Formats: sequence, structure tokens, C-alpha cells
Amino acid sequence: MQKKVIYAGTFDPITHGHLDIIQRAAALFDRLIVAVAHNPSKNPLFSLSQRVELVQKSTAHLANVEVRGFSGLLADFARELGAVSLIRGIRGSDDIDYEIQLAQLNHKLSGSLETLFFPPSVQWRYLSSTMVREIYRHHGDITPFVPDAVCESITRSVSQNNVQNG
Repeated sequence: MQKKVIYAGTFDPITHGHLDIIQRAAALFDRLIVAVAHNPSKNPLFSLSQRVELVQKSTAHLANVEVRGFSGLLADFARELGAVSLIRGIRGSDDIDYEIQLAQLNHKLSGSLETLFFPPSVQWRYLSSTMVREIYRHHGDITPFVPDAVCESITRSVSQNNVQNG
């Protein structure tokens, strides 16, 4: 039986920090499901289907990674897919209290779901999707922080807007 784990997030957009955790988790587990969340309380830069596509393109080189969009409770989604654990990234002490609360809540909701915490590699510790969006909105260069698929998508989107508004 293959052990499935889930790495969930909004991935808006996926960053090199996310990819770092995905690659490390994929090396440890039989099957990694990257669960791209629809979060109605957020105003994402990319739609759910665009985010799923960007994560798929960014992880295409990893044979044991599957990307799925979802909405609702993560504990329910994990149960539906037969996952045994959740992977959560923690950048520092600011994340720990919140992530422990989520882990305990998901365990209580599922009855058995364990959470494994992955710190990012040192080179990506400071990076977040929120920071990337802010850099982008202020016309900064995001290329050092995101996979090529994200840069290509943004360039294509900007070009289409320029043609429509031109």
C-alpha cells in the first residue's frame, strides 16, 4: 500500500520555497498530493484552475506528485483521498503556534491525521506568496522567487491586458 501525504496551500503563486518543500517531501513519501485550496476569504492573483495548472507545470518533473484543487475542510479532503499525513511548511516562530493549532484541529476532525512540519531550506526561509504578490503589484522583478511557469503566465496575462486596453 502506498502512503499518501498532502501538502496543501493556496499557492498564489507557487514559489521556489513551496517547490523546495514539495521536492523534499516527494523524496520521502510514496505519493505526494499537492492540494491547491480555494479560499473564499482571500482575493487571489490567480484563479483556482490557473493555480492548479501552475503547480502542475512546476512539478511535472516529479513522478510521484499529483496536483488537485479542493474546497472545504482539508481533513475531509485527506480522508477522501486516503492520506495518512499532512505536510506543512513553517518559516519561523511566527508560524509555529498557528500551525500547531491547525495540526491539532485537523487531527481532531479526522481522528488520525498527523501533521509533519517542514522548515524551508535556508535560501527560501524569508519567501512567501504574499511577498511575491506585493513585489509584483509594485512592478518589481519576481523571477528569482517563482518557477518559470509563473513568470510566463504573468507575462502572458500582462500582454493580453495590454492588447485589450491598447
